Amino acid sequence: MGRYVARRLLQMIPVFIGTTLLIFLMVNALPGDPVKALWGDKPPDPAQVAQIKHDRGLDLPLWEQYLHYMKGLFQGDFGKTIAGNRPILDEITQAFPVSMRLAAMAWTFELVVGITLGVIAGIRRGRIIDTTVTFFTLLVISVPIFVFGLGFQLIFGNELGWVKPTVQDSENFQQLMLPALVLGLVGLAYVARLTRTSIKENRSADYMRTAVAKGLPRRRIISRHLLRNSLIPVVTYLGTDIGALMGGAVITEGIFNVTGVGNLLFTGIARREGAIIVGIVTVLVIVYLLASLLVDLLYAVLDPRIRYA
Repeated sequence: MGRYVARRLLQMIPVFIGTTLLIFLMVNALPGDPVKALWGDKPPDPAQVAQIKHDRGLDLPLWEQYLHYMKGLFQGDFGKTIAGNRPILDEITQAFPVSMRLAAMAWTFELVVGITLGVIAGIRRGRIIDTTVTFFTLLVISVPIFVFGLGFQLIFGNELGWVKPTVQDSENFQQLMLPALVLGLVGLAYVARLTRTSIKENRSADYMRTAVAKGLPRRRIISRHLLRNSLIPVVTYLGTDIGALMGGAVITEGIFNVTGVGNLLFTGIARREGAIIVGIVTVLVIVYLLASLLVDLLYAVLDPRIRYA
């Protein structure tokens, strides 16, 4: 196991470098000049523009800019914002815990409710509960997420008054409940469908018929045999969805005024702050890589037949 983990960590290095290089090239290909945008509608001063670009290294060739960025990255320096001259690492450090908190709540919602609905629908396939869950998940997947966000904000926030329409305190878990529900709604639908399909396939497997023939209790058959073997594809989705929840929270954080990574990413795109975009994506790439490694290790826990050398 230790050798496998070490090999996977070494494999992450070229993936990390390749991903950051691709994002860096894509961001620098965006139209517009973020330095000239500091002057707004006024004509920029060419001397000041040249000085700012020289101080930030924006006048260097693109490959040299990337090497300079990677050198600073391994030293913990993500650069500084063009507007405000603030360290980007400080910006990410402030926004990252908020998005982590929001993503953790949404992920827990996906895990608990999604698996529960999937298990119930898979065990009672063909019945009304199975049809209801299938219709509900198709509806959630088909409707854009901003429709749910604005609808829930209007109904539960403005009309019923159960929660505040917008988040006033990003550290308050109660205020984050509604945006977490909206953020995890689509993931919940996919988890429920994956669980239902996997349970439906495994119910007719040979080991299930053997367990029933041995006279094992129904609860033990479902929990120890059926559910454990059916969770492998679900764990794969849940593991990769951690990074997706953080990076895909742009719309949700915008609707509910959550000052997290999604909001910071949107600000970076609007201002054409390439360093902010690359910095956030770099952090999300690390989250994706670590989550994929954790998922692979969980396979061996769920299925004892899987061994890593």
